[in-house]
Amino acid sequence: QVQLAESGGGLVQPGGSLRLSCAASSITFSTHGWSWYRQAPGKQRELVASIGHGGSANYADSVRGRFTISRDSAKFTVYLQMGNLKPEDTAVYYCNAQSYITLQHSWGRGTQVTVSS
Repeated sequence: QVQLAESGGGLVQPGGSLRLSCAASSITFSTHGWSWYRQAPGKQRELVASIGHGGSANYADSVRGRFTISRDSAKFTVYLQMGNLKPEDTAVYYCNAQSYITLQHSWGRGTQVTVSS
């Protein structure tokens, strides 16, 4: 299982920006797909964005045009750049890596994002 560590969460005003980072240990990006999920209080965890082996990205409708997922293979790090944040973006954000070979999922512990004035 891959160890993942998220960072970059915090409190931000509506309309603001944050960049989340997910640092991975001992992994080659070519064997895993990467995603960001979020879970708001009382709600199910939902997929926010994902990036595949070839670099193609997919986004939830609620964040498309505002969030960007990217990765730095040299640093074993995946990012989620979030812009024009809204109160409804408030949630714990989780990094996820899924092996293309075993299909096993690895999760980070999450980082809290709070959007409030």
